[in-house]
Amino acid sequence: MITTAVELLQQLIRIPSVNPDDQSGFDNGGEAQLAAFLQTWLTELGAEVILEEIKPQRPNLIARFAPMDGRPRVLFGPHLDTVGVANMSIDPFAAEWREGKIWGRGACDTKGSMAAMLWALREHAADLATLPVAIDFVAFMGEESGQWGSKHFAQHYGKDYALAVVGEPTSLDIVYTTKGSLWATLVATGKAAHSSMPERGSNAILTLARAIDRLEQILVPKLTGFSHEVLGVSTMNIGTFRGGTRANIVPDHAEAQLDIRITPALADHGGALALLQATIDELSLPIALRNTHENPPMETPCDNRYLKLLQQAREGTATVGAPWFSDAAHLSSGGISSVCIGPGSIEQAHTADEFLCVNDLMAGVAQFSRFISLLREQ
Repeated sequence: MITTAVELLQQLIRIPSVNPDDQSGFDNGGEAQLAAFLQTWLTELGAEVILEEIKPQRPNLIARFAPMDGRPRVLFGPHLDTVGVANMSIDPFAAEWREGKIWGRGACDTKGSMAAMLWALREHAADLATLPVAIDFVAFMGEESGQWGSKHFAQHYGKDYALAVVGEPTSLDIVYTTKGSLWATLVATGKAAHSSMPERGSNAILTLARAIDRLEQILVPKLTGFSHEVLGVSTMNIGTFRGGTRANIVPDHAEAQLDIRITPALADHGGALALLQATIDELSLPIALRNTHENPPMETPCDNRYLKLLQQAREGTATVGAPWFSDAAHLSSGGISSVCIGPGSIEQAHTADEFLCVNDLMAGVAQFSRFISLLREQ
């Protein structure tokens, strides 16, 4: 029997929920087992729980403590999945408690937030059905790749919520604005030839390298023109570069992966993909775009009444920005005012020795519990 928030976090960590798209170090990933545990746990608290399968064996979990009767609604929304566990320096699923910390994959990102939210709901279980502002618990699948869970939820339920409180490690500050991102593959083609006669071929690696150099010279200054007072400027990074098969063959194919971080101003100007393609066309660069995936930025007004209550729930909580993106961005894009908040630091997320300090976990429980109390007074 689970009797403390610490024990709950340990149990959550011990249920592997590695994202199947990143199964490094673990070959039986997926969110279904964790969703099943949460379904039982939340049902026992009095919630009506629905599992919505977004991809095969990969559900979103939606738990409602009050009926859909027109009252305002807020959701607590951590994600179910974690990144892979290869090269971790600790047992990823042991959930060992030592040095005042709980260790394991997901402890910080983001099962710590999940445990804090769940325990706060447990503390108020007797009153959740009668609150003037209903609180739902929604656990999203697939945040670590694709964010299909939050996209699906926003599409189908976006009109129902006044605020989404998305669980991410923010040191219990409220992240109200984040950059978006564009991931794209740049592709150049050439003509293969024997390296002893390179003039008979066309070197795709050189073509792509020269194109990227030119693209950086022109595109980066454009990106810096789209700034934000908190987030800074839009940026570009080339993360991978691949091409060729052997040293003695002129390569006929090369590709690189690009990452552009998008401020709200750039999104309002048509987005990063449109700007990238326009710059390639303007410079007549001999490259093509493949596998493009654009995530929106997020900006929620700080005068949102429920955001202000969440800030009041803990002395010292600040409203801040972050350069990363999360499910909150897709919920926001789908019409739900959204913020990110949770115990732990983003610097500890995805690390080889991931942990969460017990004191931080309990501070998160206290803040979420106080937030529920403030909602009772509305």
